[in-house]
Amino acid sequence: MAVIELFGEAAERSEDEEEILDAYSAAVTRVAERLLPAVASLQVGRSGPRPGAGSAVALTADGLLVTSAHVVERATRGVAAFADGERHEMEVVGSDPLSDLALVRVPARLTPARVGDADLLRVGQLVVAVGNPLGYSGSVTTGVVSALGRSLPTRWGDGRRIVENVIQTDAALNPGNSGGALADSRARLVGINTAVAGVGLGLAVPINATTRRILTALHRDGRVRRGYLGIAGGTQPLPPAAAERLGRRAAIGVMEVVEDSPAARAGLRAGDLIVGVGGQPVSRAGDLQSHMVGVAVGRSLEVEVLRDGRLVRMTAVPVALS
Repeated sequence: MAVIELFGEAAERSEDEEEILDAYSAAVTRVAERLLPAVASLQVGRSGPRPGAGSAVALTADGLLVTSAHVVERATRGVAAFADGERHEMEVVGSDPLSDLALVRVPARLTPARVGDADLLRVGQLVVAVGNPLGYSGSVTTGVVSALGRSLPTRWGDGRRIVENVIQTDAALNPGNSGGALADSRARLVGINTAVAGVGLGLAVPINATTRRILTALHRDGRVRRGYLGIAGGTQPLPPAAAERLGRRAAIGVMEVVEDSPAARAGLRAGDLIVGVGGQPVSRAGDLQSHMVGVAVGRSLEVEVLRDGRLVRMTAVPVALS
């Protein structure tokens, strides 16, 4: 009897697990069905021994797609191939290396992705990556949001850039995923996959109010006028005494200051906690990034930091980056 009861419990657990798996599978399948028609494989002709390759996501029905800036670096044209077998010549509309976002256009009617808001993401939330890794078109992988507000140091041409406020996920990413979609369980585009930082560690540029402003500027002008300070950082909790005094719990922790950058010249250093920029409170890397888009380049900007328990105000002069 005991053996029969034991097997009965095991069978019940197996059925429960199957129900959970079915719900998970159904969610991922819905995302894949909705997003696969919107994701293209890019082949980009540019200088160098090998052509560039990556992915892109349709934003509008009239042929506009978003991809990673490093995918189309130094390129003006290429080919976009879709899951239905259609191939179209594409041209680069604009590129912004500091956000690692770019816009391309094809002369075709597209099925655009539905755009979400990455600012609503929570750590642990299911996300689905759709792209073309290693030449395998229409690939789907899944994972969770591992962390938010990360910074990504990158190289662009002969210079060094820091992409701010990226999403960290454990969804499997490989070369070719760059420029592809990161979506939530309702198939809403919440990020553009940008880098593989290690085994089980992928990074994506968020789609939120700030990056929508960037994409609008790229569409309108082909470039983004923005300020650059030169720090890498992310959200960090404030010490209890400071949190009580300031009436908030988090700040932007400075992890790295780029040598000879505006931040370095202003006196910022690793370990500082940035609590205010331009007289406005900040607590996330995205807050700082938002201040830099359209900022008055060359004009003084007050930065308030918490250092060794004291509030310190300093003046930085952002430089222009395009």
